Amino acid sequence: MTQYRYASPVRESVMEVWMQPQQSARQRLVRFDLEIDPPTQVFSYADSFGNAVYHFDVPQPHDLLTITARSAVETQPPAPLPDSLDMGEWDRLRSEFLRGENFDFLNPHGFARETDALRVYENDHDIAALRRKDPLTALRALNSTIYESFAYEAGVTRADSPIDDVLKARKGVCQDFVHVMLAILRSWGVPARYVSGYLFTDRKHGDRSDPDATHAWVEAFLPSLRWVGFDPTNNSEVTERHIACAIGRDYSDVPPSRGVYKGQSESSLAVGVRVSKARAALAEPEFLRVTRPMRGGAAHRQAISGAAREHQQRLHQMQQQQQ
Repeated sequence: MTQYRYASPVRESVMEVWMQPQQSARQRLVRFDLEIDPPTQVFSYADSFGNAVYHFDVPQPHDLLTITARSAVETQPPAPLPDSLDMGEWDRLRSEFLRGENFDFLNPHGFARETDALRVYENDHDIAALRRKDPLTALRALNSTIYESFAYEAGVTRADSPIDDVLKARKGVCQDFVHVMLAILRSWGVPARYVSGYLFTDRKHGDRSDPDATHAWVEAFLPSLRWVGFDPTNNSEVTERHIACAIGRDYSDVPPSRGVYKGQSESSLAVGVRVSKARAALAEPEFLRVTRPMRGGAAHRQAISGAAREHQQRLHQMQQQQQ
């Protein structure tokens, strides 16, 4: 549940959310429900990375906005990774075709970019030496290095903190560690993307992330294995306990929620997450939006696309007014 509380009523809120779990080979979305209070009509579209995005406008005055997302997901363990790859994998990563196909995930973007502070960190931890190993072994070693060199502590950084903040404090949360790992992998020529979602936290496995918060991890592309997931917050590979919602270049592409409001009021945000094991999965999906074909043919799809465009234009206009 996500709550936006305003010190005094605001006149209007325009929001987008990235909360629907993905459909993939290892993850089946059984059910997804989104509840908005104050009630309003919700629309959806797929963004440029294929993520399900829900958007809505609350046009009447309100001092509290609550977004409640409920999902049922069936996950499978990823296929086991080999102990190592051959050194020729570095050459395969230099393929012009591969680089063209993964352009978005090879270049600096937003929070995931090299800085002077990151170069100092790399020198201090001899990160360059990891490239003398094969790419899979190097990925595992980098994942462990980031885990060991940063403490997990909420409140030290913010969602919009630059990468230098976590490098200076040596403390942060999952998105900070992911941004560090993304920047390094991309500098190596390894396509890497930001994954937002949830984790069924298990202290017996050594998890240190907050069970009441959203989670983030890295997926790196290796030609011999395709996309493989690593969780630098918990020093692990991605497992069936990781539930992916959206992929992007960094946090700014796929925040759980984002929006603007009209008014002079101060706002506060509260987020609560609960991930638990279900007794049994449903046999067939009860309700899916965006991931299933829409009824009504081209005319209906055009209407949905038009609603998405109108929402984005409205969001942009309100953002411009606040600048």
